[in-house]
Amino acid sequence: MARKKSILTRAMIPGFNLFKKNKSSKLGLPPGALVFTGDKKLEELHIEVTEYNEESLEQRALSLEELPEILKSVKNKVLWIDITGLHDIAAMEQLGKLFGIHRLSLEDILDVDQRPKMEVVQDYIHTSVKMIQKIDNSGQLDLEQVSFVLKEGLLVTFQEREGDVFSFVRGRLATATGSIRKRGADYLLYALLDSIVDSYIVILEGIGLELEELENSAINNPGDDTLNSIYYQRKQLMGIRRAIHPLREVSGIFQKYSEPHVSVEILPFLQDLNENITQVIEMLDSYRDLSNSVLDLCMNVLSNKMNNVMKVLTVISTIFIPLSFVAGVYGMNFEYMPELQWKQGYFFVLGGMGLSIVLMLGFFRWKKWF
Repeated sequence: MARKKSILTRAMIPGFNLFKKNKSSKLGLPPGALVFTGDKKLEELHIEVTEYNEESLEQRALSLEELPEILKSVKNKVLWIDITGLHDIAAMEQLGKLFGIHRLSLEDILDVDQRPKMEVVQDYIHTSVKMIQKIDNSGQLDLEQVSFVLKEGLLVTFQEREGDVFSFVRGRLATATGSIRKRGADYLLYALLDSIVDSYIVILEGIGLELEELENSAINNPGDDTLNSIYYQRKQLMGIRRAIHPLREVSGIFQKYSEPHVSVEILPFLQDLNENITQVIEMLDSYRDLSNSVLDLCMNVLSNKMNNVMKVLTVISTIFIPLSFVAGVYGMNFEYMPELQWKQGYFFVLGGMGLSIVLMLGFFRWKKWF
């Protein structure tokens, strides 16, 4: 059942920013001011157009000037327009007018540091989520905002740079695997969101394996490297948590307010997406608890090692207390001192010192102090 919408009805979650380094550039500006809060990662805007139906698929790169003609000529097909590079404000304004994107939505697309959200407008749905990828083999993670604008028969995606986690979706489109080419743009949006959530699972599983290795290292040979690695993983989990945790509410809002932009047939898939998000959040919370446990374990092992070192030093110090006392007494420079003229006194004192060492070691062993 269709619902009456205002010009811009926001179904979003107020929150905080993942990275606030460029937020100061928006201070004092009115609503709808277009400011790109990220870093310039491409020299120019890249536009890739994919149009398909059940019988055919066509992909090509276009310029901004060629887009209006494509929008007019495509009929009875789903159109996916993937736009990479958000730094060109003039081009983004032109795209906003071309696709009929409200200026407030365009402002949110350019604000790449915000929390995941969804908003419903009269004739489209705007969704922004965080995509997580490994930068290189070092395992360092990078969070990038991806924005989606869904209209009837049209899906527009906005990315900061080239490279994403949509290769499986592109492969399914190319080979007509499953029902993706039989459905509309709303199903394509679900498939892309599902790819992002699946990538979360892969990333978290990798972090889980690393935490297990750190746990073994914390037990067997903890050190500064182990502690630094644990703190690094905890920092990564914190950043991932900020990106993932709002998705459960976003997914719920998506299911509730998506009509009439999303067909009834897609709603079960959105429910499945919500369940996957719940699974990801449970994994995230589990690994956060594991990281805390590994950190506590590492600190306890290091503390036990320090205690063992202190125990040995204490035993050595205790043994030398009576030896120091005897040596101090017989080291005094008095002329009339008993035993100074005794011929066997030196050997007797040394023997007494050795006997005291043996007796004290035996007492410590009996007490099981070492």
